[in-house]
Amino acid sequence: MPLYDETRDTRDTQDAQDAQDPQPAPETGETGTLHDLDFDRASPLDVAGELLALLRETDTEPRPDDQLEALALAVSADLPVLLWGEPGIGKTAALTQLAETLDLPLTTVIASVHEPSDFSGLPVVGEDPARHGVPMAPPDWAVRLVRAGRGLLFLDELSTAPPAVQAALLRLVLERRIGALQLPPGVRIVAAANPRSSAADGWELSPPLANRFVHLQWTHDHEVVVRGLGGTWPRATLPRLDPRRLPQAVDHARRAVCGLLAARPGLVHRLPTDEARRGGPWPSPRSWDATLRLIAFATAAGSSRDVLSLLVRGSVGDGPGLELLASLDRMDLPDPEDLLADPAAAVLPERGDLRQAVLDGVVAAVRGRPEKSRWDAAWALLVRALETGAPDLVVVPATTLATLRRADWDVPEAIERLAGAVALSRRADRTAARVAAKAGR
Repeated sequence: MPLYDETRDTRDTQDAQDAQDPQPAPETGETGTLHDLDFDRASPLDVAGELLALLRETDTEPRPDDQLEALALAVSADLPVLLWGEPGIGKTAALTQLAETLDLPLTTVIASVHEPSDFSGLPVVGEDPARHGVPMAPPDWAVRLVRAGRGLLFLDELSTAPPAVQAALLRLVLERRIGALQLPPGVRIVAAANPRSSAADGWELSPPLANRFVHLQWTHDHEVVVRGLGGTWPRATLPRLDPRRLPQAVDHARRAVCGLLAARPGLVHRLPTDEARRGGPWPSPRSWDATLRLIAFATAAGSSRDVLSLLVRGSVGDGPGLELLASLDRMDLPDPEDLLADPAAAVLPERGDLRQAVLDGVVAAVRGRPEKSRWDAAWALLVRALETGAPDLVVVPATTLATLRRADWDVPEAIERLAGAVALSRRADRTAARVAAKAGR
């Protein structure tokens, strides 16, 4: 149905009146202009175009986004990234925003609609194949990337690419080669995929291809969606690397990864037995190298633990990733010997689990070298922990420390200050046990 229904005669009459008495230009709204459109002469599609233009006019506001920060750090580290998420949750929009922010031209390639030769190169027969061979010609989008010298290559719908296409993508993702063409260092690669349950004729990713990516789970924030549909979308602030922290970041990353793998050699390479898990992140020398790089970049950028967790678990998987995060926490803990040397000046972690680990480490140090002065210092440290944190955290260390007393050691006054917390905790445990016993009857 047309947006207006005047007859031709009516239009002609109105045109004559307009010529004698021109009408003022349409008023403009605060959010945009109507391009001085003459609605009396406009076609229905012109008016529809104006409405579409108004709908596209939105504002942005700065908003922290852990997902986008993790994506930006992985791209900055020159690692291929694979975004996993349900259809329609904004993976492509996030890539578009990232490309604009990084000032990189975006090239989108739908992997599932291409043949293997589109990525491995098309054979082109020259004048003398026996003498010069048959070169493998790259597709036009690859040539454009090489000419530009930089860009963001977006491989979309990766989980719908058949195994033959996935095999052809191996060299592109790892070596950045397409046929005889080498992509320049300024090109970054990001892919997107839907879970097999929601992909059109989806395939599991092959283990060699999956192990080349940093896997990020992409989800939506309903508050962001609601506010965006109201006209204001978030504008993520991308991380900036601190040049002064680069050497320390590299040393920190190497100590973290090498320390864990030295203690847990079985994590160096562990191919999952389940086929579905093989299509995700899993530990290998290649993915540990990527993890080391990601830790260095996140440290230099001062990223949060949540961002670091996304990157580490997206590279080597949840299990090894969580072990590495725990190892990183222990690296930042104070040395028990330093705490025993000056308990009055000790600075204990705020997080309860880290504080518990520090106190347990101090007690273990006293057990390893039991001396009266060290035993007294440990009690003084427990008193400080009682004064600056949750009382229940000192119960187990205090109980264990009491068992280390030698017969000729006098009981320090500090024990009296801890006795109340220990007794209260024990009464609470007995009460909880009685409640549980009654509930089980």
